[in-house]
Amino acid sequence: MLDPAAADQLPGGHDPALRDEVAHTTARALVHGGRATDDAEVTARILALVDTEGLDAVAALWADAAPVTLPGALWRLFVLREWVRRDDRTVGLRYRLGVDRTPVAEVVAGAAGPTPGDMRALADAVLSGVFDGDLAVALERASAFCRILATGAAVDADSVEPSDPSRGTRLTFGAASLVATADDLDAAAQRWRLGQLD
Repeated sequence: MLDPAAADQLPGGHDPALRDEVAHTTARALVHGGRATDDAEVTARILALVDTEGLDAVAALWADAAPVTLPGALWRLFVLREWVRRDDRTVGLRYRLGVDRTPVAEVVAGAAGPTPGDMRALADAVLSGVFDGDLAVALERASAFCRILATGAAVDADSVEPSDPSRGTRLTFGAASLVATADDLDAAAQRWRLGQLD
């Protein structure tokens, strides 16, 4: 058995507990806009990190967070935002295929019928720390948007299945993954309302 002093000298990756703490601290700093900690200097450094390193670097800290935590919910918003940003054509197609088949989700996602661009703008506001609305509502809108996209992916899977079964299978798995993300976002919204999302 190694004694603790010898174990500390071994090279290795970052301390998982420290990474988790940084993930939660950055998430709180962005969502609470400077009220995440009593130490104004720490908050200023975190927000400066977003400005200098970019949101991608900060969001990478959230990737391993549990799904129904603040950094986990922000990671899911970030991934959704990036998908819209990088492949708006596919997202738009999935949205059009799914929106008419999920009227309840459309209402939750936004009464005006949000476009993928609207969802990206919402995610941008939350992830940049300028969002001043109810985070639970934002998470529920993102959840509903995921359900619309999941339905669109399932419809697309049905249409391609006869000619390309492997693509149909991939689309079906993608739809299931979107439903799981929607469930996580709904659970995070519920915890936010209870004051338990950290």
